Amino acid sequence: MLDQHLRGPDGKPYESPDLKGFLSLLLLAAGVVWDILDGTFRPAWVSWAGLAAATGLYALVLLTSLGRRAAVARPALAGLAVVVVTMSLIFGGGWFYLFPLLGVAIGVALYGEAVRVALVGLLVVTAFCVWRHGGGLEQIMAFAWGSFSAGLVVAVILHLHAVIAELAQTRQRLADAAVAEERLRFSRDLHDLLGHTLSVIVVKAEAVRRLAVRDPAQAAGQAADIESVGRQALGEVRAAVTGYRSVSLAGELDRAREALESAGLTVTTRRSGPALEPRDEALLAWVVREAATNILRHSAAKEASIVVDGTTLTVTDQGPARAGEAASPGSGLRGLAERLEQAGGRIEAAPLPGGGFQVTAYLP
Repeated sequence: MLDQHLRGPDGKPYESPDLKGFLSLLLLAAGVVWDILDGTFRPAWVSWAGLAAATGLYALVLLTSLGRRAAVARPALAGLAVVVVTMSLIFGGGWFYLFPLLGVAIGVALYGEAVRVALVGLLVVTAFCVWRHGGGLEQIMAFAWGSFSAGLVVAVILHLHAVIAELAQTRQRLADAAVAEERLRFSRDLHDLLGHTLSVIVVKAEAVRRLAVRDPAQAAGQAADIESVGRQALGEVRAAVTGYRSVSLAGELDRAREALESAGLTVTTRRSGPALEPRDEALLAWVVREAATNILRHSAAKEASIVVDGTTLTVTDQGPARAGEAASPGSGLRGLAERLEQAGGRIEAAPLPGGGFQVTAYLP
């Protein structure tokens, strides 16, 4: 039914086409009116009654089909077909002009295989009725092919209307998905950027507090580092907002080592394997940043290692979790897992049997 191709994949109805164009086709009944008025059809009241029934049923087919009430549309269409065929067999003449009207009603009310079968049947019945009243080949072809074409054109137009509406819905859904993806990207970047930066600032602020009395010069150096980290964070946040932030794996390795050593850890870094694509470098750099941030936040370890072997990255800390901290993946690692999955990789994060925590990222 029309209801099927006026609904999108989400089940929401599309906007129905305007009824005015379809109702204007009732002017085809002018031939019947003329034949009644000039006395061709006798008795006249039978023709008037048939014409009233045909026009009423046609309007009902339109209203119920375009109004998506299929249960009423099909019986109304069947009634219209009976009236038009019966009156055409009885009177002929102007009634033949209502076959195209019946074709339009079929194109509106039916869909798919049903409309094709019905239109072929209409072509045959129209040809028979015209032949029955002595019509020649030219007249038979004109009415039969005209009725078939009218229904086919309407069916195609309505199908195109549904396709265009579905494309509009799809475009809107793609736009919504793009907005959601950008929000997710920004939230991940902001979490990774600020989480790491704030953890470094906290570590250096603790160092400043410890050194303020016994070594003011070193405390001042740590305070200068806090200022530098803060300025760097501002620049990175601005870049993240615009979406053009590039991440260097080598730079992240250096920053992670510096931050962890500032927190009192002994850090070992090793990198081997061929050069990576920029995308892979950026992904592993995010993993380094998040893993180092988690060590600063949650671990009481004294040793850590960062090993890059081609497209595999392993970050390990040797030591227990801080009191009250759960040794389990957080939201940052979950965000990284989503990033790596989109690139065909994966991430594993779990506590070590002898104490500590290990994060391993694999890229294809």
